[in-house]
Amino acid sequence: MRNAAGVLGLIAGLIGIVVGLFGYGMVELSNRVPEADWNLFENPAFVQFASFIAPLLCIAGGAMARSRALWAGIAMLLGAGAFYAAFGFNVATMFPIGFAGLGGLLAIAAGRPDEEKSHF
Repeated sequence: MRNAAGVLGLIAGLIGIVVGLFGYGMVELSNRVPEADWNLFENPAFVQFASFIAPLLCIAGGAMARSRALWAGIAMLLGAGAFYAAFGFNVATMFPIGFAGLGGLLAIAAGRPDEEKSHF
């Protein structure tokens, strides 16, 4: 399950980079071209933040899924939540949200504990 969580997190992050570049670019375009007057996003600063942090959380979660499954699962679920909060669920975000969410659940549900000592 840890391997599957890692692969799903990496795929979600890579697809999420494309979504994030598009979201960040649309906010920048609407800021720099005032005559465009596009009000695509209610909170453009959050969209720019989530465009960067969500793919980062998914890739980091996927990378550490084998060694720290609990932290990886939390990171991937936070990444899926950031995608959903910034962009909603649509044709562009269904795969990053789905892959990161499933990878996060698989990582948290991994049977054995990471180590004998506390997670922190």
